[in-house]
Amino acid sequence: MLRAVAALPRCFIGDLTVSGQPLGVHATRTDPVRVLEEMKRLAVEQLGAIPGALYRPVEQALQSPSASAESFHDQAALLVLRQHSASHVMRFRQQIAQGFDEFRTPRIRDVALMGLIDEHLIDFHLAGQRLAEILDQRYQQPLDAMKHRLIGLAAALRLESAGNPISPARLADAFVETFGDAGLPEALAGLMFRQYQQELARVLDDLYERINTLLADAGYDAVGHYAAANRAAPAAPVRSPSSLDEQVAPRYPQPPAFNSANVPAEYAAHPAHPAHPAYSHAAPASAPMPAATQHVSAELAGLRAQLRAWRTTDAPHAPHAAPAPYGYHPHRPPPPRRELRVQEVVSIASLLQPEPPDAYARALTVSGRLAEAIRAHLTEGARRLGLNPEQTRFSVDEEDAIDLVALLFESLFRTHALQDRARRLYARLVLPYVKVALVNDAMFVQPEHPARRLLDAITEACEDNSAATPQDRELLERAAAVSQRVVAEYNEDLAVFELAHAELEDLLVQQRRRTELQETRAAKATHGRERLNEARSQADTVLQRRLTAPPLTSAVANFLVTPWRHHLVQTLLRDGAESVRLADAVQLGNALVEADRLAEAGRGRELADRLLALQPAIVECLASSGLDDGAARHGMAGLVRELANPDTPRALHAAPPSDVSDEPAEEGSRLWLAGGTDTIAHDPGVAALMRRLQPGEWLRLTDAHGEAVSVRVAWISPLTSRLLLVNRRGLRVLVAAPEELAVLVGAGRLLVGAERTPFNEAMRQLKDRLDYAVGQR
Repeated sequence: MLRAVAALPRCFIGDLTVSGQPLGVHATRTDPVRVLEEMKRLAVEQLGAIPGALYRPVEQALQSPSASAESFHDQAALLVLRQHSASHVMRFRQQIAQGFDEFRTPRIRDVALMGLIDEHLIDFHLAGQRLAEILDQRYQQPLDAMKHRLIGLAAALRLESAGNPISPARLADAFVETFGDAGLPEALAGLMFRQYQQELARVLDDLYERINTLLADAGYDAVGHYAAANRAAPAAPVRSPSSLDEQVAPRYPQPPAFNSANVPAEYAAHPAHPAHPAYSHAAPASAPMPAATQHVSAELAGLRAQLRAWRTTDAPHAPHAAPAPYGYHPHRPPPPRRELRVQEVVSIASLLQPEPPDAYARALTVSGRLAEAIRAHLTEGARRLGLNPEQTRFSVDEEDAIDLVALLFESLFRTHALQDRARRLYARLVLPYVKVALVNDAMFVQPEHPARRLLDAITEACEDNSAATPQDRELLERAAAVSQRVVAEYNEDLAVFELAHAELEDLLVQQRRRTELQETRAAKATHGRERLNEARSQADTVLQRRLTAPPLTSAVANFLVTPWRHHLVQTLLRDGAESVRLADAVQLGNALVEADRLAEAGRGRELADRLLALQPAIVECLASSGLDDGAARHGMAGLVRELANPDTPRALHAAPPSDVSDEPAEEGSRLWLAGGTDTIAHDPGVAALMRRLQPGEWLRLTDAHGEAVSVRVAWISPLTSRLLLVNRRGLRVLVAAPEELAVLVGAGRLLVGAERTPFNEAMRQLKDRLDYAVGQR
């Protein structure tokens, strides 16, 4: 199919480049090929999007209160039909283009025997004939004039005879050829025919007028005959599209009224079915707007106003001006460029959706380039479908949708730690989300929107995920699979997003449990290290007092510095600062200092009695350092030998360096303090704000490498009031005091008050960017 699409521009506009002369008022009868190709371009451009515009009005008709209980079958069939919308648009465009090809190369069209056609196809053909008769009556005068002008055009092409390639009969046949094999129920087929007639009535007035003007300007004039026709017959009354509804497809009955009480469970259980609680659709225009809907509309209006002001003030991101339209003449003002209809842009995006997303992946590496890439890709897709970009343009709402999606995806990559391997995954989702924004822009303001929830789930799966474990790799693979599913299946049916989210959510539930375990381990490890550092600090204070005075022998000083200090730390950790065992351990140190004084004074008997009394405590102290009973007794003997000599030299000993330490989760990600938090310059007000943070609050942290990451307060230390910050995988990112966090806030590396979900945070960043750009801050 894609090869056929790529070939369409050649058959649509290939002959237009034969001559360098523009087609317009200067075209003459010597340019019949170019005139015919311009007619083809106009016809394909204006008629090509009609099939895609049929579904929503038909859906609303089926969901109206007047519908009966049997309409759920028609709604289910319509749901299937919409999934193939892109192929129907393509087939219809090919039928329109084929009419012009047959004009240049007349051939006998295939006619099937009535007995070989299925009954539902007979109904289709009869309804098509009736539609052609109605349109023939309505457009009798322009068709009559066009007929004689086409005779002149055929003569210039040296053709004996040729029919009108956009006659009502041809347009009816195009519809039958497009939807005839879709197996539509009778009621749904009738609604489709009636809606097709309304869409044709909206388009044909302008199209027939432009075709006649084109032929007349090119020299194929039928004014005389046209005037004669006006004198010969009164003008046919102009009927509104609604007045013709009852004349189309008389064999097809009106759809029965819809009654949700009679919907079978297999249909009602489907999330995309109107009977399902999760299904939402546009309310009828006459229905009063609920307060919640009014709030959403007001919020969207404000967002669009900001966006349009941003496009006006931010020149590099404004839509590029297109070249002069085809047929432009310097002595005449250029004709206005037609705005593409939303359904046309959606059809273009649907055809481009399966293509590789390399351009979007490259654009995501450079902020501000994604919108340009989207516009360029959609413009190229329009060219493939025969829509001349020099004569068409995006509407303001379509520009809004493109820019909002581009800014959203760029904000996600700017504010979340997404690895390079996730870039292609997100690039694949760009066009589906552009389509969602075109037909359902409530995604940007409704937290429960299916597309929004899916993007949150994918970001949760990808953020900080380096695929280091089998579980992380499985999560990345599942996220990639659901993105491919959205690309393959999404065609204006939000149920695809619901199903993809449910598929990914199963793994995310397991991931969240692992994250909770990681957070618990990180909190316990941090708490244990803080208790150890606190015990070491207290033991060092006690030791310092024993080493400063009086002078001690090396044996006693070494015993106090190593085994006794270690024994103090262990006792503090196991029994606490108020325990009896700690008091006994401190008393052991005091007794050894006193024994050293006795030895220096030569009071041998008292020293011997003191050492005998201290032997069990000394052996226990040595054993706490990992020595067995024999090694402990050997250490006791060495201490006794040195104290037995009164002349052993004694001196004051310096305290050893403190081994209080902390291990940062990532090198360079933590502030290292010299002298405590009181010595660093910080804002006391911000520090007070940091002390009020509670576990579960989200923040945005820029690490030492300049990468933004989502962090959450997982735990607050009861000893030091430091905060443990973890990422979405539960891994420790930073442990810092409130004063340290205040320094990070002042340096612009920490943002307090971040949103919990990635989509909300990206939208907040998007709004801040727009506010700043339009000068509201």
